[in-house]
Amino acid sequence: MASGKAAAGMGRQYIEAMPRPHTPLENAPSLAWRQWLTEPRWPRQCELCRTWSRQSFCHECVTRLAAPQLRCAGCALPSPNAGLCGACLRDPPCFDTAVAAVDYGFPWDGVISRFKYHQQVELSSGLARLLVHAIERSAHEPMPQLVIPMPLSPTRLRERGFNQAWELTRSLSRTMGIAASPEALGRLRDTPHQVGLGRRQRESNLRNALWVAPEHATLLKGRRVALVDDVMTTGASANAAAHALKAAGAARVMVWVVARTPRPEDRR
Repeated sequence: MASGKAAAGMGRQYIEAMPRPHTPLENAPSLAWRQWLTEPRWPRQCELCRTWSRQSFCHECVTRLAAPQLRCAGCALPSPNAGLCGACLRDPPCFDTAVAAVDYGFPWDGVISRFKYHQQVELSSGLARLLVHAIERSAHEPMPQLVIPMPLSPTRLRERGFNQAWELTRSLSRTMGIAASPEALGRLRDTPHQVGLGRRQRESNLRNALWVAPEHATLLKGRRVALVDDVMTTGASANAAAHALKAAGAARVMVWVVARTPRPEDRR
């Protein structure tokens, strides 16, 4: 019995010695406090450089490979300023704002591929953390009242075994304290694989493929919604989803993605 009490005391001392964010406990709803509550407590290797770290990606790698950069508030492509780029002013997307954490290129394309196609679901928390930092920096508007994932068709879901967008959404929901719904947006039918297709081909594939079931419309009506996905390539999927969400009554639609595919002329 005494040894049990001693162990409990040691456990309390260990917990009390853990580093905490500078946010006081009375401000527990703060993002810093939620991140402290949800981040892992055990040592692990950085997924990029393999040094020991408490998180999926060490501070040095994030600082060097995911440095903040200005992005267009409409399409999330790199931009000289944080407002709308010329293309978005000429042809505004259906969604209201977009945030991306990194460009879809080395080394993040490899990480996302492992997460998405090789069942490394544990990477979702680290990728979501990158996105949280980008969301904090952007601060384009008030936070959404609901976060939802880009849906997969039932066939694609059976093939993959999980929806990577939902795994990211769940991590964001826990960290940011925002309600999440995996079923608010549905996919009516399978669409051909979008890899390698241009925007017009993607839009044609997605026409009438996304919808909101009537029983979920009340959840969206008049609310600010964030749509979460791993990668935005041309914005066609996000546009189709935003159109369906607004048709169901959503007041505003934000798009949150881990990575944004650069313009062809900007790719190295």
